[in-house]
Amino acid sequence: MMKSGSAKLALSQLKLSVWVFVLLSTLTISAQKSEHYNSPLYSPKTYDPSQTSSSGLPDALQKIGIEQKLGESLPLETEFKDENGQTVKLGQLFNKQKPVILAFVYYECPMLCNEVLNGLTGTLKGISFDAGKDYDVIAISFDTRENEKPGLSANKKTSYMERYGRPGTEKGWHFLTGTQESIDAVTKAAGFGYQWDEKSEQFAHAGGIMILTPDGKLSRYLNGIDYAPKDVKFGLMESSQNKVGSATEKLLLYCYHYDPSTGKYGLAILSVLRLISIVMLFGIGVVGLVFWRRNRKISDSKFQIPNSPV
Repeated sequence: MMKSGSAKLALSQLKLSVWVFVLLSTLTISAQKSEHYNSPLYSPKTYDPSQTSSSGLPDALQKIGIEQKLGESLPLETEFKDENGQTVKLGQLFNKQKPVILAFVYYECPMLCNEVLNGLTGTLKGISFDAGKDYDVIAISFDTRENEKPGLSANKKTSYMERYGRPGTEKGWHFLTGTQESIDAVTKAAGFGYQWDEKSEQFAHAGGIMILTPDGKLSRYLNGIDYAPKDVKFGLMESSQNKVGSATEKLLLYCYHYDPSTGKYGLAILSVLRLISIVMLFGIGVVGLVFWRRNRKISDSKFQIPNSPV
């Protein structure tokens, strides 16, 4: 009777397992279709000839922007002046173990560049990784005017070191200036456009940061002036080939994917459902093993021969 009851319970567990597996499979297929068509990366695209016509913007604004060149390498042999006035090759600031956050700014920018650096610094304060230990930060000025000299970049570094507020990370921040040739080489490789506007006497340019691999390849673009700590942290983890971040953070990263069209990380429903499926199947296996061992003990006890009296 007990054996029959255990068999029925095991059969019920098996039926439940099948139903759960079918349900998760259905949800996975549905999510895959939804993710495929809802993401800006994969949604159907149509060609509109009118989009190629002039937008009516000033010439300066038509020549600026950020063109993503994912997987391309920066010219690491290019020379710049650091905040101390020392000549350095860009490659000297890359460590084979650490990713790099790159920002193109100019230090006397009255508005946007400060917002980019302020937003970046605020975000970096909100993540557990430390600049100089887990990653480096490089700011490159694209202004070659006389007043954009290493002294100004040194003041900028001091200001943002105070804002960042983590002692001992100074070696992880670099504020560079350079010749027009050096600036053009790096900005072109990174897809960063800018132009001087005579009317406003300012540079017209877009806001954003880039994350590079330890060997200088462009890995992630984050646009605007406000960067979610999650996006920066995941970008650093992926760009470092998972050399940065705890096991828990790496598992969490599995559930998110980077969308180049938005420059953000979004929840990957398909990956979440896969993870849930694995956990459920593992749990079902454990339950099945427990019932199997219990039934085996019951069977052994029934067929055990009693000891004969001496």
